[in-house]
Amino acid sequence: MTGTAARGYFITGTDTGVGKTEIACGLIRTFGARGLAVAGMKPIAAGARRIDGELRNGDVERLLAAANVRVARHLMNPYLLAMPVAPHLAAERTGRRIDLRIIMRAYRAISARSDIVIVEGVGGLLVPLNERCDTADLARRMRLPVLVVVGMRLGCLSHALLTAAVLAARGLTFAGWFANRIDPRMREYRGNVEALRRRLRAPLLGEIAYRSNPAARRIAIDRALERSRIVQSPV
Repeated sequence: MTGTAARGYFITGTDTGVGKTEIACGLIRTFGARGLAVAGMKPIAAGARRIDGELRNGDVERLLAAANVRVARHLMNPYLLAMPVAPHLAAERTGRRIDLRIIMRAYRAISARSDIVIVEGVGGLLVPLNERCDTADLARRMRLPVLVVVGMRLGCLSHALLTAAVLAARGLTFAGWFANRIDPRMREYRGNVEALRRRLRAPLLGEIAYRSNPAARRIAIDRALERSRIVQSPV
């Protein structure tokens, strides 16, 4: 580790279920393979099941497994919510409130031990976290450049452009985007990618081909990331 403040990225998506965790894990693995101390963070996870008496969330488990910096679960994932619904609602149902100050304390503790921290948001940028704050507010407090995972399916153009508009309006750094082909039957895939390339003021960092097999998908993600400029020259 360098002894300086950790670098990092905030991963958001155009929707839920577009591959944020897969690409976040790929970034962690790829940076780690370059000899960097890399931690993952999932500040809020909504949707968990009880295993051996403990609540567990699949995204959290995958990020923990990918990282080479070991941190306590309560730091890596300050808010683990059982219900698979909007996080502010999941918190309210259990009498809790998501406090960004708690998340920031955990983030600073992780950063102190890492070269790079990959933070995965919950849902998209405007998902409410409490009565006043949303995911974009959290990214702004962390002062991290944002990477956007575009789930390539019908409707992705509007979702991606709206996400970019929010980034600009909130003064967030849009570091780049990934075209993640999640619908193999999507018509005009290439035309949609080119439409976004012309309109988004950030570089296309990689295209992830559709793979139904999890192992083949992981290989496709890692290969795309190894060629990405974000890995060649991290912030």
